[in-house]
Formats: sequence, C-alpha cells, structure tokens
Amino acid sequence: MTAAIEVENLRMRYGPTDVLHDVTFMGRPGEVLALLGPNGAGKSTTIEILEGFRTRSAGHAAVLGTDPARGDERWRARLGVVLQSWRDHGKWRVGELLGCLGGYYTGYATPMTAGEVLTAVGLTDQARQLVRTLSGGQRRRLDLAIGIIGRPDVLFLDEPTAGLDPSARREFHDLLGRLARDTGTTILLTTHDLAEAERLAGRIVVLIGGRIVADGTVASLTGRDEVRWTVAGEHFSRFTDGSTRLVHNLFREYGDDLADLEVRRASLEDAYLALVRQS
Repeated sequence: MTAAIEVENLRMRYGPTDVLHDVTFMGRPGEVLALLGPNGAGKSTTIEILEGFRTRSAGHAAVLGTDPARGDERWRARLGVVLQSWRDHGKWRVGELLGCLGGYYTGYATPMTAGEVLTAVGLTDQARQLVRTLSGGQRRRLDLAIGIIGRPDVLFLDEPTAGLDPSARREFHDLLGRLARDTGTTILLTTHDLAEAERLAGRIVVLIGGRIVADGTVASLTGRDEVRWTVAGEHFSRFTDGSTRLVHNLFREYGDDLADLEVRRASLEDAYLALVRQS
C-alpha cells in the first residue's frame, strides 16, 4: 500500500540549532496518526514541513507522493488543515462562508457543497447563523468543515478539541472516526490530550527533543503492566513485561512486609510519561 505521508531522516536547523534529528515515520491511507511530544519537541515544525509552509534542511518528505516544498495548487487542494483556533470570518453566515471557500477549489478538486459539508459535521441547523454566535463546539465543527470541504486525502489537525467540554469533545471524536473510516482520509493530529490520542489514533509517534523515541500502536506502547507496592512505609512502582514473575519475586523477597500491592495495565499516559522521563 502506497504511503500517504512519508518522512525519512528529516532534519531541520535554525541557525546553529538542530530542532529535528533524522525523523522517520509514515502514514497510510485511512490511518489516524497522532504525533505526541512536549512543547518544543518539534511537532509544529514537522507538520509545517509536511504542509509545505516550511522548507526542511535535509532528509526526505512526501505527502501524497509529492515533495511538500514543490507542491502546486492541485496538490494543496488535496490537503485539509485545521488549526488550533481561527479568529476571523465572524460576520459571515456559516453556509455562505462554506460556499465561498468551496469555490476556491474549482479546477483543482470537486468540493462538497455547503449543504453536504454542513450535514457531515452536524451544523445544518446553523447554516444561517453568524459565525461569531456559534458555541465553542459548533465553532470547532465549522473549523473541521473548512478543512474537509475540498474532500482532502490528508487532513492535518492541531489540538483539535482544545477548549471543548467533554460532551462536545466526544462528539468531535466520533466525527473524526467516521471521516477516516468512511472516506479513507489520512489524519495526522497533534494533541496534548493523551486520552484523546488513545481513543482516536491507530498509531502513535512520540517526538522528544527533535527525535522519534516511539512509533507503534497504542497496544504496543502500553503492553506493559505497572506494579506498585509498599515496604516499610516506602512506596515503589515498576513497569514490566513480566508482572507475574515480579510479584512472585516481591513476595519471596519481602514476605509479610509487602503491602499495598497493585498490578494494572499501563495507559498511554503512563507510557508517554515514562518516555519523557527517560529522554
């Protein structure tokens, strides 16, 4: 299967400082891929290179088989971009704004009509409403509508549910899941919400200090158990692939002094924080 996103030995340097070091990963058609990492890890730089907004220093990058640095308008029409927030268009009515933006794809793609995309994101009842009067959840749905109106093959999402309440966040997650499943769109998202990444993404890429430190499914990254215990009032914990063996060893070593023993499956948050501490 041809990759929708290909990144190999990607490097980026600002002056004397390398911010990306031989970054390598790929995204397949219809895959939801989460790019995780602390602030300053290089996530935004990586995304901007793939969107064609920033020129890499070295390495290989291709989106839909095209070098982003050489992408033309027809290539750009196959991408969707949803930024963390938008601050414009407040005086437009929702349906009119989408109709206007859809017109920019003429000659390059076959966009959705305003009615189609409003139905897709659940904003049909807000078609005549001013953008500035939308709720936070409705505004985020409009952001997604703007990103997908051109029927993109690849969609980039930056903190897609920042600021949403739990109900709106769950609805947005369901919407993204349907988009990837029903249209085959490849979705690359960045988020600090690890529960969101665990719910949405088929694969997780962790970027720390400009380097990829993990790349795999949620199950492969969280396949260890965390064992916690107390001895003489002191608390201990350890991540392990062999929790049964570790528990037996703890009983053999500490006997009746062993207390508060707990074994639980590590979450993505546990795995991520362990990677951050180790890097």
